[in-house]
Amino acid sequence: MKMLRIFPWILLTLLSACVTVPPPVPPAPPVPPVAVMPVVPPPAVAVPALQAAAWDAVSGWSEDNPAQAWDAFLQSCSALKQQPAWQAVCSAATVQSLQPDALRRFFEENFTPYQVINPDSSSEGMITGYYEPLLNGSRTRNGRYRYPLYAPPADLLVIDLSSVYPELKSLRLRGRLQGNRVVPYYNRADIENGTAPVKGHELFWVDDAVDLFFLQIQGSGKIKLPNGELMRIGYADQNGYPYKSIGKTLVERGELTLDKASMQGIKDWAKRNPGKLTELLNVNASYVFFRELPSQLSGPLGALGVPLTAGRSLAVDPRTIPLGAPVFLSTTWPNDSRPLQRLMVAQDTGGAIKGTVRADFFWGFGSDAGKQAGSMKQQGRMWVLLPRDYPLPPTQ
Repeated sequence: MKMLRIFPWILLTLLSACVTVPPPVPPAPPVPPVAVMPVVPPPAVAVPALQAAAWDAVSGWSEDNPAQAWDAFLQSCSALKQQPAWQAVCSAATVQSLQPDALRRFFEENFTPYQVINPDSSSEGMITGYYEPLLNGSRTRNGRYRYPLYAPPADLLVIDLSSVYPELKSLRLRGRLQGNRVVPYYNRADIENGTAPVKGHELFWVDDAVDLFFLQIQGSGKIKLPNGELMRIGYADQNGYPYKSIGKTLVERGELTLDKASMQGIKDWAKRNPGKLTELLNVNASYVFFRELPSQLSGPLGALGVPLTAGRSLAVDPRTIPLGAPVFLSTTWPNDSRPLQRLMVAQDTGGAIKGTVRADFFWGFGSDAGKQAGSMKQQGRMWVLLPRDYPLPPTQ
């Protein structure tokens, strides 16, 4: 009985031993990956910075009084009248009626409005303000007047490459010789601590370091001497470093909120933190040198070389807007929603004024102008007015 019970197991074992096991199947060769061609986006189409517009598309054009900008425009013509594109309109302007409607027709008949457009096709940008401040100063240093305003030092080199590279016509490099090499000029800290050879180039000494710093940002101002005499000073040169906002730095450090990062807010911070002031000011390596100007000028000289007009002169980026051109500005009043729409004239530039829809509104001289300028940070649109036959650059 035991033999019968184990037989099936023996039989199965024998049968399984007779089964032929096939050789292992080799793995299939790997399938080569399918080549995927990279997707190359089409080349970006450059957005024209200046786009022709109809007069009725210029927001606020018919409501403004162009007579209030006429003197500023004539100042531009004094600098532009020898340029072929401006000769005809500047000649016609000398015999023009000063009635607002007649002046409006003059612009409409002789100019084409071009709306200024950003590279991303948007039409709004930042409009800030500047002014001509008054500082207390002296021609000699003493216990009260300790902070110097310098004329350009003798070793400051200005390198103009536009004759070789016309595309760099708006760029001027600053440097100094070190052996036989040209190296960057000294930064703000080097100039302030005496490393730079600026001794002997003092024009005036003033009583407030923060006021002097903001004078450099404004680019021009007046100095009141101890005898009451007012001396006008203006921009002469710069050390070549880009402007960096100390207000933005204070916000990033958490020492000021964005709404307090105005000129007055920074001055208040400086009074509370005198020990931190030098380090903060040196964050902006840019340094401006000055020259003394005739006191009889009607306003400070802008980059165009003509006196600025309060409320009608504008600082722009000349890479987009030709200096001297009328510009219609549509923005709002500082810290207000009321429209500020008026004819301006592009007569100045600035280290912080970079970009297409970007401008600095000149408010004039004194503390009231300073309050407006210090609080102006509005969004705005611009239309530049160019003579009908004006040769736009190919990129535009």
